[in-house]
Order: sequence, then C-alpha cells, then structure tokens
Amino acid sequence: MKTCRSFLSPYKDENGNYKFYGRLNQGVVTLNLVDIALSSEGDYEKFWNLMEQRTELCHKALLCRHKRLEGTLSDVAPLLWQYGAFARLEKGEKIDKLLHNGYSSISLGYAGLYECVKYMTGKSHIDSQEGHDFGIKVMQFMNDKCDQWNKEHYIGFSIYGSPIENTTYKFAKCLQKRFGIIKGITDRNYITNSYHTFVKEPINAFDKLAKESEFQALSLGGAISYVETDGLVNNVDAILEMNKFIYDHIMYAEENTKSDYCQICGYDGEIKIIDEGGELIWECPNCHNRNKDKMNVARRTCGYIGTNYWGKGRTQEIKERYVHMTDIAEDL
Repeated sequence: MKTCRSFLSPYKDENGNYKFYGRLNQGVVTLNLVDIALSSEGDYEKFWNLMEQRTELCHKALLCRHKRLEGTLSDVAPLLWQYGAFARLEKGEKIDKLLHNGYSSISLGYAGLYECVKYMTGKSHIDSQEGHDFGIKVMQFMNDKCDQWNKEHYIGFSIYGSPIENTTYKFAKCLQKRFGIIKGITDRNYITNSYHTFVKEPINAFDKLAKESEFQALSLGGAISYVETDGLVNNVDAILEMNKFIYDHIMYAEENTKSDYCQICGYDGEIKIIDEGGELIWECPNCHNRNKDKMNVARRTCGYIGTNYWGKGRTQEIKERYVHMTDIAEDL
C-alpha cells in the first residue's frame, strides 16, 4: 500500500460486485521527466526515443517488484492478508491471486513535468497553449504505456504522481551533477512534483485547480493538487468556496495552511524560513527563536501534513511557495 494519493481502478469480484476497500498497491518506480528532457538536448525525436527507453526501464523494474511479491505466503503479515486489511486468505496460502487481473495496482511514477515542458518548449504547461499541449502528450504517452503493459501482463499498471518527499532533492542534485546549473530548470534544490504548477507561479487558487484538473485526469494511478494558503481564520467564506470548487472541478485537492507555535514567546503565526548564505533556518519572526526544539511547525509536504522538518530540497520548495489564497476576505 502507498501514500494517500494512490488511486485504484474499478475492479469487480467473482460475483460481479465492485470492490474498492481492502485492495493494495504493489509499489512504484518514478520516471525523472526532467532528466529525459535535458538528455534530449531539446530534440523532440530524441526526447520521444528516450521516453521509450526510460519507460521500458521502469517497466522492467516494476516487474521485478511484482515477481518479488509472487509466492509470498499470507503468514508473513496475518493482519494484512488473513484478517481482512487486504484480504482473508488461508494460513499458508500464497497472495498471488491478489497481484493479478487488476485487483491491485502497480505504479509508473513521474516527477518534474513542469521542468520537462519548460526546457523543451520554453513555456509552462499551465500558462501557455504550446506548453499545455506538450505536457498532455507526455501524460498520454505514459498512459498508453500502462495500457500496453496491462494487455501484456494483466497486472494493473497506472501512472502515479509521485510525492518525491526526499527524492526531490536527490533528483535535483543528480541533475545538477549531470547537466550543470541551467536557469529555471536545475538552479534549485528541488524539482516540481508530478504535474503541479511551478511553486513560484503567481496564479490564483481557482485558476490553478481548474488548469491542473486536466492533468490530474490523466494521472490515473493517483494524484493530488494543492492550494497554498494563509491561516484563513478571518476568511472562512474562502474555504467554503474553495471546497465547492474542488468538488465541482477536480478529483482530489487540499488546502495547505500553516499551524505554527513558538514555545518561547507564544507567537502562533507563521514561523518563517530565513536564508543565511544558502543555509535555510526556521525562525520565529517575533522573538527570533531558531531552536527547533522550542517551536512547532506544521506544513503539508506533498500530501501529508508533517511536523518533523524536512530536507534541504523540500525546505527550499516550502519557502518558495506562492500563496494562492490569503487571510484577507476581500480577495474572494
């Protein structure tokens, strides 16, 4: 089983009834779309050839995961396999029947659609028609690959917007090592999650959700969109309008609000991230406390709300997020 954004395709049991609860995911292998774009040097023919090669590499890696699970006995985790979390198999029974025919999914992850499109077209996939069309082609290519593999193996391949919590930094550092610093592409310690709008992009919440919804609809194995907000305690009407809009326009989205507290001075506003010579430091703007043990910070990372701080890449990404909805009611 994977993260909160994982999505299972419809499945009917032996009685023809739809079943959603208790199913599972066999794992994910993530495609670095930025690396493919940079490796192509902007040549479209080379780009699509590399997409063929890299998706096939992911295909083989996913089959390794699948084959590693085959033959596993239900006894290894009775709570999961025998007592109903995933299934109610007999003791000593193999889990194999749950790995085939779409009962469980297996995910082709992807990351960095924004940087990929930006490098290839010079434009964003969100704010330009050319970028949008190329981004949709990339998403459709991955969907077509999953359809092809499903016909070959009858397993349950689908594409998945990987959260890349720590991998965002790992991917960014690998890209810098391979390709150097490229303005707007590799000049930061993170790459953009899945199909998301670039975090610095000045766009209002409703436009962001509306535009991302088209890409989310092609991320059939799981995805999540977010809106970055202030506390919104003085703008409750905005939350209600936002939730209505989410319901009507997109499958899965959340608001990223802040919930911080300084244990030294009692400040309960937003704890800031200060850049001192390239080192990112959490600091209370009221008393300038920098002791992490004396403050509480909560941020949504890529789906989950975390309170234990983050690596360099994700911390920079959090610092640079554009606020799509403020605590001022007039914005609505």
